[in-house]
Amino acid sequence: MAQQYRSELLERTLKTLHIAVDGVKASVVVNIDGLLVAAFPPGNEDNPYENPTSSPQVAAMSATLIGLAERTLGRLAQGEMQRLLIEGEHGVIVVYPAGRASLAVLVDKQARLSHILYAAKKAAAEVEQVLGA
Repeated sequence: MAQQYRSELLERTLKTLHIAVDGVKASVVVNIDGLLVAAFPPGNEDNPYENPTSSPQVAAMSATLIGLAERTLGRLAQGEMQRLLIEGEHGVIVVYPAGRASLAVLVDKQARLSHILYAAKKAAAEVEQVLGA
């Protein structure tokens, strides 16, 4: 059996998420330091604005949001973060912790959110397993 690299496994997990449910625009795996680990669809170095979630700035912002959410929950004695959901006028961002990383998913406003939440939670568990967290 051929060896598979973590990056290939992560990209396959993200691609499966996109195929499994309608409405996922993009997804990224971000480490706790805010560095981009994987993205789907993959970024285009010639046109970094093609997939806005693959940019290093979005990775850093996601890590900051996770940190703030975790500190807020801790301060209010609400336990560990299960997910972070931000709803905007044109879509939703869902972030799930995945060990020492996070999975952020950009979703169309018209998507069936319950399906996406289920699939993203499952994908986050796979990401955690791949990264060995």
